[in-house]
Parts: sequence; C-alpha cells; structure tokens
Amino acid sequence: MFKGVINNAPKFLKYPNSRNYTMTSISKGWYSKKIVPDVIDQPPTGKLVIEYPDVSIHEGYPIVYPSQVKEPPEVYWKVREHGVYCTLCMLDPDAPSRRKNYLGEWLHWLVGNIADYQVDRGDILAEYIGAGPPRGTGLHRYIFLLYKQPSKMHFNETKLTNQYWKGREKFSMRKFALKYKLGVPYAGNYFEAEYDEYVDELHKQLKLK
Repeated sequence: MFKGVINNAPKFLKYPNSRNYTMTSISKGWYSKKIVPDVIDQPPTGKLVIEYPDVSIHEGYPIVYPSQVKEPPEVYWKVREHGVYCTLCMLDPDAPSRRKNYLGEWLHWLVGNIADYQVDRGDILAEYIGAGPPRGTGLHRYIFLLYKQPSKMHFNETKLTNQYWKGREKFSMRKFALKYKLGVPYAGNYFEAEYDEYVDELHKQLKLK
C-alpha cells in the first residue's frame, strides 16, 4: 500500500528536521546528478520520503536493484497545508541508457488529484512499474517529483496500465507541468538502479520482449 503522510506516521517523517531536509543538501544532489537541467529547471523546495519494504531512498543512496523496488513505495512529505491537491510522478530520463536516452523520459508512475496526502486515493494516470534498466546499460536515474495543483483537475490523458509499455516512452514532465499549470516541483527524491534478473520479468510483463 502506498500513501502520503497520515496521522500515525513516524514523527521524523511528519516533521523532518535533519539536514537531509535542508535546501542546500537537496540542491547539491539534484545538480551533481544532472537532474537539473536534464528533467527540471530547478530542484524541489522539499524532500519526499520514499520507503520500500527493503530499502529507504536518500537522494541517490543506496544504489538499488530492480528486485528491491518492484512494488509501489510508501511516500511521505512534510505536512504544511491541508486541502491541497497534488500530482506525483516517477520517471527515468535514461531510457534505454544514459548515453542514448532517445526513449526518455520513461514514465513509471503518475498520480493526480492526491488529496489529504493519500496517494492511493488519487487518480492513477499511469500505474506503478518498478525500475527496469536493460542489461548492460549501467545506472539509470529514477526521479520522484511532487507538484501542488492549483485545484482539483480533470487530466485529459490516456490511462496506462502496468501490463503494457506503450505510452510511457518519451514523456516530458516539463510539458506535463506546463500543460496543467503545476509550476515547479514542491518535493522530490531519486535513486539510481542497475540491471538484475527481475528486469527480464518486468519487460515480459510490459510486452517489451
């Protein structure tokens, strides 16, 4: 089950105060990994907490394997406002590889109209698929971005299941954010992953093979 901040979330998730939540630490990572400017024009102003069953994501650390992130994570962010709708995305700009990224950005997850921080109750525009870097393509960047919406919205998009790949390739979060007037990312996080044998299973599920 994936979700946003809830009343019984651990205190450090509801009210983060470590240096990981400072603007300085966020900026350095997003620039050094070239997420800025490859995907967005400026780093988010806050940080998403991304929790998988076996691994927690901390701006590129640790390097993960696809078998560790095959199910949707729990997603938390700092509580600031109530009654605000949000859009969450996960994408890979390095498809099929970082050097030859002609299929990027590859859309892995897209949920709109998230109210009261409950991701699982939002409008799922693209069902979650985990990391799937092809064999021999090195590390891929997987980026989570959260945007505040101006209001509850109707998204005129084809909904994508996790059983087929078509429609996920050549996505642009910049264009999507511009289309729906989402502005700059409110919060974000990212990890890097490289191939393991689960990727073959995921590609078969998506009918890429």
